[in-house]
Amino acid sequence: MRPSAEACAAAITLLPGIGPARVLSMVRGRDPRDVWGDVLAGRIVRRQQAQPDLLGETDVRTDRSWATAAGSHDTEQWWEAARARGARVTWIGRDDYPSVLDDDPHPPGVLFWTGSLAFLGQPRVAIVGTRSASPEGRAVAHDMARGLAAEGVCVVSGLALGIDASSHAGALSVTTGRHGGSARAPTVGVAASGVDVPYPTRHRALWERVAGAGAVISETPPGQPAQAWRFPARNRIIAALSQVVVVVESHAAGGSLITAEAAIERGIEVRVVPGPVNSPCNRGSNQLLYDGAGPVRSASDVLDALGILLPEAHGQGGADRAVQGGRDRKWKPGRVLPRLDPSEAAVLRAVGWTLATTNRVAERSALPAQRVAVALEALAARGLVEDDRGWWRRIRG
Repeated sequence: MRPSAEACAAAITLLPGIGPARVLSMVRGRDPRDVWGDVLAGRIVRRQQAQPDLLGETDVRTDRSWATAAGSHDTEQWWEAARARGARVTWIGRDDYPSVLDDDPHPPGVLFWTGSLAFLGQPRVAIVGTRSASPEGRAVAHDMARGLAAEGVCVVSGLALGIDASSHAGALSVTTGRHGGSARAPTVGVAASGVDVPYPTRHRALWERVAGAGAVISETPPGQPAQAWRFPARNRIIAALSQVVVVVESHAAGGSLITAEAAIERGIEVRVVPGPVNSPCNRGSNQLLYDGAGPVRSASDVLDALGILLPEAHGQGGADRAVQGGRDRKWKPGRVLPRLDPSEAAVLRAVGWTLATTNRVAERSALPAQRVAVALEALAARGLVEDDRGWWRRIRG
C-alpha cells in the first residue's frame, strides 16, 4: 500500500546527508508521495561534491544510497510510531503550513510540531540570549516574557538553557497561572532536535509545558537528536516566526547573534537589553546596540516596538513601573489599542521624547517626508505626539 503524504514528507527528512535546502527544493510544489516514489526508484539521488582535481575542476558525484535507505524501512509504520509520540507534520504549500513562513527566503520545506500552530497568528516576539546567563539576565527575560504574554503576545524562543528557558517560563507563568489555566498567550519553542527528543534532557518538563500551552516545532525529524549544524539552522526559524527579536544577553559570539543576523536579513526589528560593558554576558548584545539596534528595558518597550499600546499604563510611566515591578506588579492587562501601521510605528519611534522637526523625523525613520507628515498627523490625532510650533514631541506610548 502506498504510504500517506504525511509519512512520505516526514521520511524525506530522514534521508542520509539531506539538509534544509535540499528538502525544500524536493517538496516545494510537489506531492510528497510522488517525491518519495522518485527517491525509491532512484530518480532523485544524493549529490556529493567531489574534491577539485589538479586543474581545479570539480564534478558532482551521485549515488543511490537514498534509494537504498528509503527501501530499508517501513515508512508508514515509522510515521505512526512518531504520531503516537505526539509528532505532527506539514510542508510548504499545505493549508496548515504557517503562513508567516510562506514568503521567508529560507523556509523549512517540512515542519514537525507538537501542540498547536494556530497561535502563530498572534503577535510574536522572540526573546533569545546566552545559555550561561547571569541571574539578572534570567530575571529580565522571565519578567519581559511574562509582561508580553499578559498582553496577548506569543513568546518565541529556543528551549535552551539560560535566557531561552527563562523566557518560556515567564510566558508560562501567565498562560498556565493567573488566568486559571486558560492559554491566553502561548509560548512557542523552536527545537534543533526532534520534537519528541527534549534537549537538554533536563528540560523535558519544560518542553511538555510549552507544547501544552503553545507548540514545540522543528525541521528535524522525530526521534533524532540535535546536531551542531542544526542550531544555526534552527535560529533562522526563530527569527522568521517573529515580528521583533529581543536579545537579552549574548557573548561576543553565539546563537543569539545568529538569530539577530537572520532577523536583520529579513527586515525584522532587533532590540537589545543593555548590560554592563565589562560583563562577558553582554559583549555581543552591547555590540548590537553599538551597531544601531534599539534598546529595550521592559515589556512595554517591546510592545511599543510592536505598535501595541497600554492605555491603562499611560501617564506617570505606569507601564514601565508595572512591568519592571517584577512578580509583585499590580496593574491588570487592559484593552490593547489598534496596532499602528508600519509607517506610524516607525515615525513614533523616530520622534523620540525631545523636540524634532519633520525633516529630522524623516531622516531617523528613513521614510519620505510626505509620508512622515501624514503619520505625524495620525499619531497626533491619537494623542501620541504633539506639535509645538513646527517641532514634534512624543508625549505617550
